[in-house]
Parts: sequence; C-alpha cells; structure tokens
Amino acid sequence: MDRKQCCVKLSVQPSRGLMDEKFIVLVQNVWPGFQLTVHALHQCEDGHSWEAFGHYAADATGTVNVSEDPSLGGTYSGVEPMGLLWSLRPVPGSKPGLRMRKMNVQTPMEVTISVYQGHQTEGFVDQVPLAGVLVERWYMAPGVRRIPITEGGLTATLFLPPGPGPFPGLLDLWGGGGKLVEYRASLLASHGIASLALDYLTPKITIETRKMVGIEYFETAYRVLQQHPQVFSSRIAMLGLSFGTSITLKMAAYSEVVKLRCAVCVSGSHVQPVDGSVEQILGYFHKNSGKTRFSDENEAIWRDLLLPIPTDSSLKVDVGRLQCPLLLVVGEDDQNWPAYESAMDMKEMMERAGNSHLLTILSYPNAGHLIEPPYTPHARSSFFRTVNAREKMMALWGGETVAHSRAQEDAWRKTLVFLRENLF
Repeated sequence: MDRKQCCVKLSVQPSRGLMDEKFIVLVQNVWPGFQLTVHALHQCEDGHSWEAFGHYAADATGTVNVSEDPSLGGTYSGVEPMGLLWSLRPVPGSKPGLRMRKMNVQTPMEVTISVYQGHQTEGFVDQVPLAGVLVERWYMAPGVRRIPITEGGLTATLFLPPGPGPFPGLLDLWGGGGKLVEYRASLLASHGIASLALDYLTPKITIETRKMVGIEYFETAYRVLQQHPQVFSSRIAMLGLSFGTSITLKMAAYSEVVKLRCAVCVSGSHVQPVDGSVEQILGYFHKNSGKTRFSDENEAIWRDLLLPIPTDSSLKVDVGRLQCPLLLVVGEDDQNWPAYESAMDMKEMMERAGNSHLLTILSYPNAGHLIEPPYTPHARSSFFRTVNAREKMMALWGGETVAHSRAQEDAWRKTLVFLRENLF
C-alpha cells in the first residue's frame, strides 16, 4: 500500500449521540475511484458480535460520504445514511435466534466503524483497517435521571428528562416476554417525557406470591407517575407493544382511575376477554394455541391465535368508549399478532361509535412485529420464551429488513409528534 492510503482520514459526526440520531460517516484522503469497505462492529452485552458493511468507490476528490454515496453491495445497498446500524447482523458462526436489545441503558452502545481496502465481505477480524473510529450511541441523554421504583409493590424504573419540569408522563409496557425493559422509556425521557418502564408479567411481587398482578397494579403505576412532583398529573399517556397493547387498550377504555391524554399501541390487538384479568387474557391466548403454525424453518407463527377477529363483543375491548386520541402502529407482515386485521376492526368499531376522529393508523407494508426505535437491527425471527412457557421457541416476527427499518424510523418520528401534540 502506498503512502496516500496510510493517511486515510475517517470521521463520524456526531461520534457520541442518541440512538435515534443520524450520523455522518466521511472517508477522505484516498485515491479517486478507490474501492473500499466501510464496516461497523458491535459487541452486545451478552458477548455476541454483530457487523454491517457497505462497499463504496471514492469520488473524484478521493472522498466517500456514506450519507450521500451509494453502497454498491454488502449488508445494505444504495444510499443509506444509517445502513451501518440497521443492517447489523450476527457475525458468521454466531448461534441462531439472536436479537439485539440494550440491557443497561446507563452505558452506551459502542460501535467501531472501520475502513478496509477493497470490497470485502468476510474475514474482517484478520485484517488491519486503514482507519477506525469508536462511536457511542446512547438511550439516555446527558442529564436524564434513572430512578428505580418499588413503592406500591411495583417493579419499575422512572426516567426523568433533564431540568426541573414538570414534564408530561408516559407509562411504557412491553410484551409477553416479561422483564423490566428500559431502553424505550429512557429514549422517550431524552425527548422530554417522564417515562415509567413497568415490569408487569415478571415483577418481584409475582415471583414472591406466584400470582399474576391485577388491574390495580397498572392503576398504582399510573398514580405513582401522576403524583410525582415533576410530572404534569393531567398529561399522561400509555404506550404498549404486543401484549402491552392489550393492557393499554383495557385501561384506556375501562379504568376509572387511569385517565389518559393519549395512547400508542404498537403491533397489538383489542381481542381479549373484556372482563378478564391479566392471567385470564393470557389463558385465552393459550387456549387458542392449537392454531399455532410453523414456518419451513420451524419458527412459530402465532398470529392466527386471535383470528378470525371475534364478533362477540365480550371478546374485544370496546374502543368505541375511548375518549382520548389513539395511535396504532401496524406492520402488515406481522407474523406474531394480527395487528392489521385488529386495526381495521377497531377503525370500523370507532366509526360506528362516532369517535373515529380520535384514531390514527400508521400501517407499513413488509414490516414485522418488532417495530422498535430507529436503527434497531431487524430480527425477522428470534428465540423467545413467553412467561408461561417452560422452554424457548424460535418465534417468527416477520418483516423484510429494508422496509422494516424504514417503518421503524417513520413510526418513531410520527409517534414523537403524536405524543408532543397531545401531551405538551
């Protein structure tokens, strides 16, 4: 290699930013037309390594700008400013069924961006890069406070935005896998919303008593948020994904305590026994488990468990009762929940009831079930254990990588706008 390539300059701006922030990757000081590979490597907290890469050719000034220049091949192609993140995939030889999720939001996701000579597709660890930069991606903005909550028997974490407040509040519910999942709540707090991440399927109280929580658990969480001195008591939203939508819709429609400014439901359904407890709702799903299908790769497809959408009004939340704005985010290739069919039925119910002006549907062709914050790598399938299952199964979530990644970016931007319009 000649001296020119010894002095390759690589910059990533900003090198430290939020997870949903774009960055600009610039390679300079190579020969015009020089072929190179821009490579991203990330090691997860579970020890597994993920990589993404694009093939580029330098322009007449010896520069590659990843935000403007097309990738000619690799894990993504075309002009994809954030392809180095959303197309991350487990390195060759990794075990199957991995999904990337941040467990400790108090540390950044670290990504090493490197430049290699030529158009490479493998063996990156054995090669010396021409240049490299370490990039930090944070879910928690500087000044966001993380406060574990145990009062009222809750297993929860409150994230407060920087500053004195008061702030609007949000109750954040994940799905059927349980556990306390904090990364979405911490990112919402980074955007000015006091967000309470709530474990409601595997909380300490359930582990100790061996009993699932009742509806009052969610009302307690709402009150804790409402009574916090830095939260606007009348400006609270709920956000649910997957099974979290079942609880969100139930609370929004029927709770005497929970009075929401708005609700966001991602990849879920209104189908459930209306008078049922959390345990009975899960039991209803389990009763239909005979409708499980399997893909050619033996991945479980659960979307049929709630199909056909019942006509019996005791088996679906009466969304005609809703008095707050509702945003539904739907992946049309969701193989886990019948989110599209459910959204269409909810629309019809609300039109009949005269409250469809409160409904916004974001529906994305070729997007799957796990619609996450932007640039989260797409997992079409992964190992998953529901709270009442003894063993892990490979679940098919659905989605096509490019379309799903576009959907995540668009849905997050529009969700933030929806929350701001209704909470601020």
